[in-house]
Amino acid sequence: MATITEHDVSYGDDKKIHYLASGPAENGPLIICLHGWPATAITWKSQLDAFATLGFRCVAPDMPGYGQSTARHEVSDYSQQSLVTGMMALLSHTGRKSAVWVGHDWGAGVASSVATQHPEVVKALVTLCVPYRTIELGWKGFLPLVNREIYPAEEYEYGQWDYMKNYEENFEKAVAWFDSDIAGLLKAVMQPSKPAGSRISPFANIRKDGGFFGGAPKPPSADMIPQAPIIPADVFSRMVKEMEGTGFWGGSAYYMNHESNGVYNGRKEGKLSMPVMFIHATRDLVCDTKTSRLAEPMREHCSNLTEVTIDVGHWVQLEKPQEVNAALTRFILEELPGEWPGFWESGYTKRKTIL
Repeated sequence: MATITEHDVSYGDDKKIHYLASGPAENGPLIICLHGWPATAITWKSQLDAFATLGFRCVAPDMPGYGQSTARHEVSDYSQQSLVTGMMALLSHTGRKSAVWVGHDWGAGVASSVATQHPEVVKALVTLCVPYRTIELGWKGFLPLVNREIYPAEEYEYGQWDYMKNYEENFEKAVAWFDSDIAGLLKAVMQPSKPAGSRISPFANIRKDGGFFGGAPKPPSADMIPQAPIIPADVFSRMVKEMEGTGFWGGSAYYMNHESNGVYNGRKEGKLSMPVMFIHATRDLVCDTKTSRLAEPMREHCSNLTEVTIDVGHWVQLEKPQEVNAALTRFILEELPGEWPGFWESGYTKRKTIL
């Protein structure tokens, strides 16, 4: 198991990003992993361990609003423009000029924004569940791609993204509901996925139901959920403690910047020439990339695209870490062989003898 160290980088007007790092600091090819909602850096522990063991330098920040990073109650702190500024400060702090960027959920949106705005710092882009050229463009990036056979517009105006509209209409109420039992909510959210029954996501009825979990007055308590979460106990315990420290305000404010995000990323054509990999999760009913058109803009904007499908729910790198790590390893070997640790100095020689 790799040694994980902790670091801080200051940037902007008294803001800070806290990050975890593993692997050789001087010559390990750099991978940066960005988490989404809700999580903290420690949820990338499987990747921090695996890729450090292979000789990479693997870095995972507490994204702004989470963990030990700055978590101010300022909506603009969580716009894509502000988040990209933070990621560029993080990259600079590593002493590197570029990296392989990996993102899940909102972390995928931020990694995609980095690729859009600063392609020169992205050796390769890897996104899980959320394709490039969607969520980072605001409502216009994903709402038109809803599968209207599953979500007729007259009944589901916002499709499976209804919960995002709920944030805009009931932000403080939603945050207060999350904060009323953080441990219980996180345990409920991070349960093993099951094959989809109905293709209708429960997130499509949030406003109709009056909130999450069918409008329940608060999340279920942890002791009401007999099954363990999908992540190791020590990782889950640290994440809960960190989420209880910040609450959900900052993490939820990512959903409050759709208009400014559309303007910021909409100014760029967004065509990518570097290698891109996207990991589909077949059981993800919100980020539904298998029966909707959500992946189409990515396919139109990426000239070197690899797609991988894993039969799992939204928390793909947590529930199936071996499969995700294997896909990322193969992708780097095939698309970025020069980034493999020791590629240029190990004297690796292959000989064939005819017998």
